[in-house]
Amino acid sequence: MVAFDHLVVAALTLEAGEDHLERLLGVRPQRGGKHVAMGTHNSLLKLGEGRFLELIAIDPDGKAPSRPRWFALDSAEMRAALAAGPRLIHWVARCDDLDAVRRAAPVDLGRAHEMTRGAYTWRITIPDDGHLPRGGVFPTLIQWSDARHPADAMADSGLRLIALSAAHPEPAVIRLALAALGLADAPKVTFGTPARLAAMLKTSRGTVTL
Repeated sequence: MVAFDHLVVAALTLEAGEDHLERLLGVRPQRGGKHVAMGTHNSLLKLGEGRFLELIAIDPDGKAPSRPRWFALDSAEMRAALAAGPRLIHWVARCDDLDAVRRAAPVDLGRAHEMTRGAYTWRITIPDDGHLPRGGVFPTLIQWSDARHPADAMADSGLRLIALSAAHPEPAVIRLALAALGLADAPKVTFGTPARLAAMLKTSRGTVTL
């Protein structure tokens, strides 16, 4: 089973990202915790059953890892983009057998790494150089260690994911790659450059697109 798990929004600081999302969505993300191995921390918003939005930023009090951070957060290109404001950069799909799905994926997703944050442990794919797979439109894979899911413990934000779409210079290649994973809820992919994602959310203020 491979299915949508969460959106990834990045910001230069958590505070800037929280302010941005609160202005846009009408609800403020709640602090999650630290990813010690990656030198990052996050805030979270529930998007419904088994779904959430993760706001992530480099932790100014954390220790820099000996390798590039995930989600391209160390790249000059990403730093320049985030200097213009927080943005949706990626999405993550969960699976029951990460190793099997990673082998079947026609995209280099990197090795599987054991991670922890508070009471949660998981395995996640991270390229050695930290890049976003196919510019962020192809998902990172995650396998939670047990039946618990972070969204279960989050307050209901009232937000719901309506649709996820993507643009890529080679849309047919991305569509075939997503189909290889059997993703029933894969985003609609059209031609566009540079590669980018868009998420349509239902909010108390109406429909908002990230």
